Amino acid sequence: MRNTIFIVLLSVILVGGSVVPATFADHVSAGSGIGAGLGGVDHPGSWYPGENLKVGDYFKYKVCHAEYKDCTDFWFSMWIEKEVTSGPEDVLRVQVLVEDGNKVLKGHMDVGKVTPEYIGGTVSDNILKYASVYKNSISWLSSFATAEIDQPGKGPKAFSKVSWGKIANIGGEQVSPIGMETITVPAGTYDTILVGWKAGGVTSHINVVDEFPLPVKALTWVQVTEGNPPREYEFSLHEYDNVSSNPFAGFIDTEEAKKGVGCITNYDVVKIYENTNTNSMVVDIIYGPEKPRIGCEIEWTINFKKTFSTDLWENQVHYDILKVSVIDGQTVPIASAANDEGHDKLFSTSGQVHTYWLMQGDPGLQKFAVIVYGTGPVYSVPDPAKFGYVLFDVSLQNKQSQSTPSYTPPAPAPTPAESETSIPSWIKNNAGWWADGMIDDSSFVSGIQWLISNGIVNVPPTEQGTGAGASVIPDWIKNNAGWWASGQIPDSAFVSGLQWLISNGVMAIS
Repeated sequence: MRNTIFIVLLSVILVGGSVVPATFADHVSAGSGIGAGLGGVDHPGSWYPGENLKVGDYFKYKVCHAEYKDCTDFWFSMWIEKEVTSGPEDVLRVQVLVEDGNKVLKGHMDVGKVTPEYIGGTVSDNILKYASVYKNSISWLSSFATAEIDQPGKGPKAFSKVSWGKIANIGGEQVSPIGMETITVPAGTYDTILVGWKAGGVTSHINVVDEFPLPVKALTWVQVTEGNPPREYEFSLHEYDNVSSNPFAGFIDTEEAKKGVGCITNYDVVKIYENTNTNSMVVDIIYGPEKPRIGCEIEWTINFKKTFSTDLWENQVHYDILKVSVIDGQTVPIASAANDEGHDKLFSTSGQVHTYWLMQGDPGLQKFAVIVYGTGPVYSVPDPAKFGYVLFDVSLQNKQSQSTPSYTPPAPAPTPAESETSIPSWIKNNAGWWADGMIDDSSFVSGIQWLISNGIVNVPPTEQGTGAGASVIPDWIKNNAGWWASGQIPDSAFVSGLQWLISNGVMAIS
């Protein structure tokens, strides 16, 4: 009997009015020329992106852009650390934290004071694509409004101004203040001016606040000649504050953690070209590396094509990548790429996908599936006529190389302090990886055992336990390791866990 994939949909959320975007809600106080290409609102003052931006400002946005995974949401947080000199002008050094599904990325960028856009060559490589989304969404209005500068068409823009400028595309839509609206976002309630433009029968808008540095909300649409337009970008402000210390200090960068796992960077790929089990479409799958490692990403390129002509792509595809298990003859999902990104399913406008999925779980030969739920607009219930899936096997490797020790200390080894308890700070990385499940119990214990025996880690004298030791390490010890790694508890609390391991015979110290 052919296997059947059983999918449990946790929720299906239908967003009313989202498939066909409306122009403005009734509660918006409109400017003089909505629908007529005219703008300007009866509000004094002017604005530009970066107005009153200062050291210590912290922002957290939920944002998406059509050019990044078909407008899949991620978190973009930024903290203005300090002023630095870059060339002929002073700029602002911005620390950035990206939370994208189960990935955490830390980096920085330098932004100008005239416009809060990043300066080329100053962006950390690991956050470059996210910084581009920031430039093309949150700071996009800097194309029209800037700080005072001696250039024609530049400078702050008055809210009463009929037009701030034209979008440089066919038709040249006017970008203008077109209304006022009091809105509530997770960061608070704001009296906003809507800056917008109308194209293809729908209105895009960005909510800005007088004397506030950056927009607080936006929803814009791609200009299309027919059909329902997809979102170009959308964002909302979830947190704002002014803080003196780095709010990202306790976060562990996923890319840094992967360095201790032994991720493969140069690899061959595996190609799979099959019809779905229902012959609803052809799925062209390319993934690599051939044998991915737990704790590392699999790179995926997936093309959904029509069965009657594989030169043509299916579009508006609702899909997911699953790790599955066969139980009593039924194929049951045990992990989902969509769920790891905080979604029920994934979506591709074009039918062409390039994405990454961080592998977790157990090594060995595992069964995967690319499943198509159906087709249709992003917020709609997919048409099940295109439902189907492709099953295939992937060989997953262990988290770390078996031949290369992961705990060899750097040379020269840190000199232990004279105090009774001494733990070098670099060991926090290992503790954090263990707490996150990227290092197994035996590897962590053997590593710490070696460090104590060789004087790298000093703990108070502890009576050595006898026998085989405990079979299971208590959860509180692993929790302590994670909290210590993130700076939430002192060294002494972490040491208490190490003493328990020694006294219970889990670690034998020579």
